[in-house]
Parts: sequence; C-alpha cells; structure tokens
Amino acid sequence: MYDYQNTLQYAQQQDQTDPLSPFCDRFLIPQRDGLPLTYLCGNSLGLQPVAAREALNRELEVWQGHGVEGWFEGEEPWLYYHRYCKEPLAKVVGALPSEVCPMNNLTVNLHLMLTSFYRPTAERLKVLTIASDFPSDQYALETHLRTRGYNPEEALVEVKPREGEYTLRTEDILQVIDTHADSLALVVMSGLHYYTGQVLDMPAITHQAHRYHIPVGFDLAHAVGNYPVQLHDWEVDFAVWCSYKYLNSGPGGVSGIFVHERHHQAGLPRLAGWWGYQEERRFEMTKGFVPMAGADGWQLSTPTILALAVHRASLAIFEEAGMENLRAKSERLTGYLEFILREINHKYGNPVTMMTPAGASERGCQLSLLVEERGKVLFDELVRNGIIGDWREPNCIRLAPTPLYNTFEEVWRVGQVLDHFYSQN
Repeated sequence: MYDYQNTLQYAQQQDQTDPLSPFCDRFLIPQRDGLPLTYLCGNSLGLQPVAAREALNRELEVWQGHGVEGWFEGEEPWLYYHRYCKEPLAKVVGALPSEVCPMNNLTVNLHLMLTSFYRPTAERLKVLTIASDFPSDQYALETHLRTRGYNPEEALVEVKPREGEYTLRTEDILQVIDTHADSLALVVMSGLHYYTGQVLDMPAITHQAHRYHIPVGFDLAHAVGNYPVQLHDWEVDFAVWCSYKYLNSGPGGVSGIFVHERHHQAGLPRLAGWWGYQEERRFEMTKGFVPMAGADGWQLSTPTILALAVHRASLAIFEEAGMENLRAKSERLTGYLEFILREINHKYGNPVTMMTPAGASERGCQLSLLVEERGKVLFDELVRNGIIGDWREPNCIRLAPTPLYNTFEEVWRVGQVLDHFYSQN
C-alpha cells in the first residue's frame, strides 16, 4: 500500500511532510546522557504532555487560593470537573457525551460494570471471555463470579487461538457464542489484546451476542486513543479503559467508562457512592440513592482533581489532532516498522516472528515480536541503543510506534540496531 524505503533519507522525508510532526513537541521525551530516547512503550505508559505541568499548577493554585471553596468557586469549579473531559473523551471512543465518564481505575470500573450487566439466571449464568486476557481482567472475572456464588471453572467460557496460531479468529468467537447462547449471561473481553496486539472484531462480536440478547462489554485499555472505536454506533453495552497508556494521562491516571444510552433509564443494579448521586441534591445528604443521569450515575467517590487535570490536558491534544488523522499516521508508521522487520527477516533467515496480525484493520500501533533465540539479549541491545520497548516473558518484545510523538526516523533506527545485532551474531 505504501512505497516504503529502508533509508534514512526516506524516513526523514516522511517526517518533514508529516502534518502531525509538530505534536512531537507537545511531549517531554525521556533522555539518557543528554540524548533523547526512542520511546516505543506508549502501550505501557504514555509520555508526559508538556501541558500537564501547567494543568497541575493551575489546580494547585486554586487549592492554595480557595481551599475547600475550590469545589464551588472560580471559572471552573472542581464540582463539575468530570464534565470538562466528557466531550473530548466521547470523540475518542465514538460515543455521546452522556455515555462516558472519567472516573476511578480500570479494574474498579470493570467490577462496577459486572455488577450492573452480569445478571445470571438459572439457565444463563456463564461469561464468555478470551483465554490469556490481561491478568487483572482474569482476576476480576474469577473473583466476581465467586462473590456471586459461582465456580469460575464452570461459569467461565474461554476462547483460545487455534493450535499453532497466536491470534484469535473471529469466526471461532462467533461460533462459541452460537454454541453457548442458551447459557451465556455476558460477553466481556479486551477489544485489543495486550500481548499480541490483535484488535478483535468488536462490531461483529457485539452483533452476534445481541442476536441472543446477551450484553457485551469491552476492556479498551490498549485500544483507547490507539485504535478508532465507535462504541455508540456498534451498540456495545459497556466499556472500560485506563488513560495512562495511549491517552498519556500519567501513571495510574483516571480510568473511564462507557454505558450505552439505552441503559440509562433501565434501572440497572449498581454499586453506588455519593458522587454518583443526583448532582443538584448531593449535598442534602439524604438516604436513598438517586443516580445522576447517564454514565455519570456510576461514579463512586470524590474525584481526584489533579489526575483529571492531566487527563483533560492530554484529551485536548487528541481533540486538536483528531483520531482520524492519528489513525492515518499510525497505519503508515506501524506499517513502516513491519516493513523494516520483514527486511531483517529476509536478510537473516527469519529470526523474528510477528505475532500481531499483518492487516491494519486488525491491529493498532503495537507490534508483538516473538524472538525464540536470544530474545532478551536483543531486547537489552535495543535498550543499550536508547530504544525503549517492552519485554514480556518468555520471549516477546512489544514495540509501539505512537503517532503523537514517534517518528519515521526512529523506526528506521530500530532497523539499524536490529541489522547490526544480527550481523554480529
């Protein structure tokens, strides 16, 4: 699709004509010995926006000058701070503003959504997920089922890749939904697999489950801000995500939820807290929970304003750049890394296996590389050369060229390090 060339001149030319290249200056690039690192680990922790410090300082000044009255005074009272994030967040996940809310942390939000959407009956009590999903999700499902009185070994249905394959086939997931339709109470899984980098066909999975009136939820931790999703139009029932990866909102940054508008008046059971109580009556301190309208009604505790401030600063960058533009660059940039890797394989007898699907529609910006021979040695060599990726035992290197702050020249440099490593070994 693209006429890639494995040359420094080509890479620099792509960067010079890249309309998103100015956004690199919006981020603080880590350095070593005074030189910037090639940071390809946004799939684990995104880089700090330059605007984050100003956003924090602004709220610190409000705290200093107003104390507790900061909740009610000033141009942007803290009482309504979650509102300031809703519009840009909705654009990132393809939702209505009323359907999203920044709050809590991801696994807390997953438990909240399970409380509302896992409604087992004597006939339908099973949960469909994917095997080897992110451990936190596995633990959440396992323990949630136990608190409901079910044995996870009996109540969990897991879909696995076929023998000898690394990724899941959509037809296999759909077939399992068909097979277990009469016993399934919920379908919940990652929309983009953390280990392989595969994007699942979320619209198809949702449509198939809804044929049998089975609700569907996705963990978008590795998809949000990376792969364009349209949660409202796909009619997904709920979704959760974190903001510290591709959304660049700081370590342990605020999570978020999506609840489709058709559920806003459904009276779903939920675990409640005072910040989800009807906003205009919250300080009456009365008994009897009355939820706020929309996704906001799932809030629990007083929000962490400083975390929301950084989140808001990062979302402003996404709003300016536009997910469509970011996705277009991501496809080109990740495709260039794939091209470089294929040249290395051709030259040195296939030392690297790419577990991530080759089709752009089936992946985000992360490529997961299986390196059977001396994988950790190769990873350490990348680090020594200032290339920061992610090592996963026993033999996986994850590299994620992120369109907001990575360049074609950086991807070319990865190829140079790999070429030198294999030429010497």
